[in-house]
Amino acid sequence: MTPTPPRALTIAGSDSGGGAGLQADLRTFFACGVHGMTAVTAVTVQNSLRVSAVSEIPADVVAAQIETVAADIGVQAAKTGMLANAEIITAVAKACDRVEIGQGRRIPFVVDPVAASMHGDPLLHKDALTALHTELFPRATLVTPNLDEVALFTGITVRTGAEQRAAAVALVELGAGSALVKGGHMRDDPQCVDLFYDGRTFTELPAVRVDTRHTHGGGDTMASAITAVLARGMDLLDAVRYGKWFVTNSVRDAYPLGAGVGPVSPFWRLAIEDR
Repeated sequence: MTPTPPRALTIAGSDSGGGAGLQADLRTFFACGVHGMTAVTAVTVQNSLRVSAVSEIPADVVAAQIETVAADIGVQAAKTGMLANAEIITAVAKACDRVEIGQGRRIPFVVDPVAASMHGDPLLHKDALTALHTELFPRATLVTPNLDEVALFTGITVRTGAEQRAAAVALVELGAGSALVKGGHMRDDPQCVDLFYDGRTFTELPAVRVDTRHTHGGGDTMASAITAVLARGMDLLDAVRYGKWFVTNSVRDAYPLGAGVGPVSPFWRLAIEDR
């Protein structure tokens, strides 16, 4: 009998274009050898150009998805993506407490605080910003905001390494166990330097910036790669290093899709040969 692989849960919105959201999470989980499960928070109507509509799932249904898969299948690590509104965030926090997901518990919890699509379309109600940092940050093993999200939560506009460090400290002071401040939006820097901070030590994670416009789903892919290897038992810093390596290769293999911005691709990990 084939052994059951590690199981990881994504609590996120659906991307009908398949480039980001829980679709990006699931294909990354697969590429990392992990069985993926979902708690769907919202259904977005989107393609490579824009998000044209969002339908939010009732909060009690989101919570029920988390508890149902945890009770029967089991969860070794979990992550969030788009959570849409304060009611869903509160329900997710309570459900995670009931199944022991989160900081200080058995199951690692990665919070990717998705606030807007890469096209600038809002994916989070304003009242949800407060709920995210009061309800989920204190439960998070790791938070993984991009620089736009950092500014929303900390008020710090990151342009320099010193500001990146200040932002990481501020995120941990909001309650997160650790923070990964991603440098992808510092586009004038030829290096893409992410900064990990565990409350004591800063670790810089540099990589050469890839010259491509096709970066849809990059943040989801990185957070889900980290979550996947946490589910496999890797320690946190090594998992963050793995996530950086994984997403860098995924950006390098990004492909065009539709008329707009294409997705980063975890297909490089599968080493599939054209036949």
